[in-house]
Amino acid sequence: MLYRKMPKNGDNLSLLGFGCMRLPSKRGKVDEQKAVELIRYAIDKGVNYVDTAWPYHGGQSETVLGKALKDGYRQKVKVADKLPIWLCRNREDMDHYLGEQLKRVGVEVFDYYLIHSLEGSSWEIAKKAGVIDFMNKAKESGKAVNIGFSFHGARHEFKKIIDEYNWDFCQAQFNILDENDQAGIEGIRYAASKNIGVIVMEPLRGGTLAGKLPAGIEKVYKTAPRQRTNAEWALRWVMDHKEVVTVLSGMGEKSQVDENVRIAGEAEPGSLTEEEFAIVKRAAETFRKLMKVPCTGCQYCMPCPAGVNIASAFTFYNNKYLFKQGFMNRAMYLVQNGGLMGKTPSLAGQCVNCGVCKTHCPQRIDIPAQLLKVKKEFEGFLSKPILFLLNMMFSAGKRKAK
Repeated sequence: MLYRKMPKNGDNLSLLGFGCMRLPSKRGKVDEQKAVELIRYAIDKGVNYVDTAWPYHGGQSETVLGKALKDGYRQKVKVADKLPIWLCRNREDMDHYLGEQLKRVGVEVFDYYLIHSLEGSSWEIAKKAGVIDFMNKAKESGKAVNIGFSFHGARHEFKKIIDEYNWDFCQAQFNILDENDQAGIEGIRYAASKNIGVIVMEPLRGGTLAGKLPAGIEKVYKTAPRQRTNAEWALRWVMDHKEVVTVLSGMGEKSQVDENVRIAGEAEPGSLTEEEFAIVKRAAETFRKLMKVPCTGCQYCMPCPAGVNIASAFTFYNNKYLFKQGFMNRAMYLVQNGGLMGKTPSLAGQCVNCGVCKTHCPQRIDIPAQLLKVKKEFEGFLSKPILFLLNMMFSAGKRKAK
């Protein structure tokens, strides 16, 4: 494992950080035993930065992390959590949530504490509510050692926020598809120029950049003189930037931890060649041409008041165009979102255009408009007969199992 230094405090943080937003789950809840084992496995492999937040896994992420930090593991890591600023109507709310989060995680202090998901307007609202006084007092009281913010907005807003407080660190989305989106490389370099540590989130864009990729992208990667996995290409590209201190990854299996730790043990800044950078650029360009919705699956838009599984709908919609599997994706969409297997229906067509999801989306996606496209693609006149046939198949499978 390689370690990089936080500019202001000198902490040596593991290049790979463990993001607790996508922990192993079963039946809609975190698989606590597996998650605890996985977090500890990563720490034993050298990861010393773990990141959670109030809304992750409906509040379960913080409590599960707390369990993983018992038995001496707390002393091995730096713990990061985030203030849910959108829930804070006043200064007192901020103190309340910080106190509750310390209880949930079972620690007396957060090594790194962020104001969660800022952009221009939310920063202005937070300032009026007293967030600067809150951050100062949180540090003075010893409840938060380092103060930062996570960001989902425009680059000019990022720079403005950087300039308006003495931040210790920041967290921004950065990957081969978002080189010039949100804070982008320009924002990351600006933060680093101010001696502010940079933590990167979504290096694999919710897993989209790992695993099986469309043939056109795979073909680009195969032209490289040295072959790597798709995940390695994406991670190495992010880690190659010297401004980045730690790269967060939401790992769900030990094999993913092993691969990512190996990569983070080799990815020195500048280790990719110019030829390899050019190959990644061509892959990203190909990817952008194929994707229909830039959804990362973060689920900040959830829960939907109308019951739509938004991330699932967009995954199947994108996959139809990325992997050219129209009927299969439609069938799987109807299985997953159509109410089969005892689940509550969560189809795109249930959207009532209330717009609540749009206000929470870090990617600024016009979610209702995109859901309408999903409805037209997957829920046309054939959806009912397909659902009927699929239901017959599943019912037959259940009878056979009995």
